[in-house]
Formats: sequence, structure tokens, C-alpha cells
Amino acid sequence: MVCQLGEEGLTHLQAPRTAPGCPERGSAGQAPGRQPLHTALLSSSPMFTGIVQGLATVRSITDRPGLRSFTLAFPPGFCDGPGAGLASSLAIGASVAVDGVCLTVTSLPAADAASFDVMQQSLSLSTLGGLREGSRINVERAARDGAEIGGHPLSGHVDFMATVAEVRRPENNHVLKIAVPSPWMRYIFAKGYIAVNGASLTVAEAQRQADGSGSFEVWLIPETLRMTTFGEKAEGAQLHIEIERQTQVFVDTVRAAIDERLGPLLPALQRLLAEQGSSVDELARPAALPRGS
Repeated sequence: MVCQLGEEGLTHLQAPRTAPGCPERGSAGQAPGRQPLHTALLSSSPMFTGIVQGLATVRSITDRPGLRSFTLAFPPGFCDGPGAGLASSLAIGASVAVDGVCLTVTSLPAADAASFDVMQQSLSLSTLGGLREGSRINVERAARDGAEIGGHPLSGHVDFMATVAEVRRPENNHVLKIAVPSPWMRYIFAKGYIAVNGASLTVAEAQRQADGSGSFEVWLIPETLRMTTFGEKAEGAQLHIEIERQTQVFVDTVRAAIDERLGPLLPALQRLLAEQGSSVDELARPAALPRGS
């Protein structure tokens, strides 16, 4: 694991996990299946809601040794407050989710703009390194305590990058099929929540492979396309994914319990389940609960 402490805060990065963000408000991540229960619960404290508040544009980029600074231009009203769940106007030190990555404001060069510093390793392990002047990104300000969670609680700590495998456009809909590397599909289930580039979305379908890889689909309505960059994504585009933390805690807890109780019998169970077209991940699947609209 590589821990970085820069202007955007502590960034924890490890294979296969990519977690640029603001962990000074959370906790350093661990590999899938190794995260202590109390740590995972603490890291689920909401910082963002997954409701993208607008599209920002990269106004300028400045490179320095080991560091890149971005100045983003925001849509009207984004920097204002209070209102819309915002406690105050955007200020130096505030947190903003930029395509799902929690970054810290380092300067305010204009009333509608803010600058952020990102370290080189974070750039190489996220899509932020590919941004250019004029690039558009999803943005959301940190939610204040007591604000309505219109999506689901997000930390701004990206778990991994996924790839757009297919784009379909049925009438009045837009479907993205997203390919997921191993072992992350164990945390993704149909009808569950997932954060894609900072947007809280519902998984429509999920398909998993024996090695822990797989794919899932999200269906996007016109309003979601209007408020995000998803309409610009083509096959091969990379996306930031943040797993829903309560699902991760549940799956990891069940897997750990199975491993502890079965011990050397676990491989035999895995083979038996595979013959039946199932897996330990399916056993660890959370029960479906009623969901709000």
C-alpha cells in the first residue's frame, strides 16, 4: 500500500484497489475481504450523496514536480450557499467530488472556479490524469450534516476503474454495460446501489465470472444524461467505481464467517457450488430489502 499526504489529503492506493480521495475524513482502505468491520462501518459515514450537482469544465492545468493543479469552472450557483443542502459558500479546504474522487479546494481564482492539487500517483491510478483543458466532469459538493441523501452515502474514495463494454440506446433510455475486474463483482448485485463517476446509480443487471470479474448494466434516463457526462462515454471509456459500503461489509463478513467455519473444506464447497452454477459470492448476497423511490 502506498499512502500519500498531499494537498488533496491522504490518498490510499494499493493493488487492486485505487482509492484517490479525502481519507482524512475516513480511513485507509484495505484489500477486499480484509477490511475490519469497524473500519468499514466508519468509512461509510456520508460525505457525498451521489446526486451530481452539475458539470464542471477544466479551465486550466498546471504541472509541477510530482503534482498537477486543476482549475475547474463550475456551473452557476455551484459555489454559493446556503441552500440545496449546502452549509456555506465554497471555501478553501472544502471537499468536492470530481468524477467521484474527493478533492480539496486549494484556491479560489474566481467566483465560479476553484483549484485542486492532485499527486502524480493519484493521476496515474485514476482518469484524472487524462483530463485536458475543456474536459467536462461530474461534480458534487460535500453534503452538510442532516442533508437529504437523494442517492446513497459516498465517501469519495474510488475503489477501482471499470471500462464501458457496450452502449445501447433504446428509445428514451441510455444503457451502459460496464466491465468489472476481479475480484470486485462480489460486491455488485442487481437492484443494488453503485457509484459511477460520483453518480449514485441502481444496478439493472449483474453477471459474474468464477474469477470474480464480470459486468453490470445501468439504465440512464434523459435527466441523468443531461446532468452528467455519461452521454459522452463510448466503448472503452474508463470509469471510477465506488462500491456501496454496507454491501461490502455484509459480503466480507459472510465470506469471513464461511472461511472460518469451513477452513480446509472451503475449496470442496466452492467446487460443489460451481457445479451447480453458483458461488460463495452468491451465498454472501445481501437479502433484498424494500427500497425507497
